[in-house]
Amino acid sequence: MSNEQSIQRLRRLRQSENLRALFQETTLSKNDLALPIFVEEGLEDYQPIKSMPGVVRIPEKRLAYEIERIAKAGIKTVMTFGVSHHLDETGSDAWKSDGLVSRMSRICKDAVPEMIVMSDTCFCEYTSHGHCGVLHGEHVDNDETIHNLGLQAVAAAQAGADFIAPSAAMDGQVAAIRAALDQAGFTDTGIVSYSTKFASALYGPFRDAAGSRLIGDRKTYQMNPMNRREAIRESLIDEQEGADMLMVKPAGAYLDIIRDVRERTLLPLAAYQISGEYAQIKFAALAGAIDEDRVVMETLGSIKRAGADLILSYFALDLAERNLL
Repeated sequence: MSNEQSIQRLRRLRQSENLRALFQETTLSKNDLALPIFVEEGLEDYQPIKSMPGVVRIPEKRLAYEIERIAKAGIKTVMTFGVSHHLDETGSDAWKSDGLVSRMSRICKDAVPEMIVMSDTCFCEYTSHGHCGVLHGEHVDNDETIHNLGLQAVAAAQAGADFIAPSAAMDGQVAAIRAALDQAGFTDTGIVSYSTKFASALYGPFRDAAGSRLIGDRKTYQMNPMNRREAIRESLIDEQEGADMLMVKPAGAYLDIIRDVRERTLLPLAAYQISGEYAQIKFAALAGAIDEDRVVMETLGSIKRAGADLILSYFALDLAERNLL
């Protein structure tokens, strides 16, 4: 074969493990991951979540121990979700100073002060109807809800939360929360906005984990999975309203959206590998269809490669404890 016809041999860069490591473009570390946790009040023992093998509801009385364990493994960030036994039409327990939202942040920060606590800010786990805000008939009132989100945000900040993470998907929620925090003197408390949140069919296991009572769906306030331009608009609006970090949720089926948002903002960008994504991998591995560790690392790597700076994943603690990162 003549020089003019020589082959470009990219496999030269793949001939050994050290060479592959040297030329690897995307890497993962514990600093890239945050762990979502479910905390239930009044629970006596850990409660396994059947649709999410390996994930449990943590009894509130064991939360301090679990935060210490998470920190010891090297995970620096948690996202708190509460399973409340005090439900009402508005989810008012979520903004009480002694309510579950406040207690979770307080316990986490008392146990490990350096742990970064992101307080999920919504009402679906605290309302008797399971919707994310104030319900009038079959309609969630946007403006009443964002007022209440401000109350919840201030309560969480008072309890020590480092970041407020509004997931209610209400229009104007970031601006309302930023105003409430600033007025209450919490100007240093950040906002991680679920800025592009799709009405996904992959949330099913989460609703088991959180004990959702939802009847119907959230399609009027969460995004149509088929809309790309609107997805970008949603995140850019939250940036304008004062978000400190944006988020795309779910992650795996929306890598194009992660890349779209990454290319249009200088803000840090998170992505949430949600319960259904976790369950798909777990059940496939249990069936012997895939190598779980390799698939987990491949899927997390794809999310990072697409442009996410932080990945929320239920695999985070397991990976950290087994030193796979």
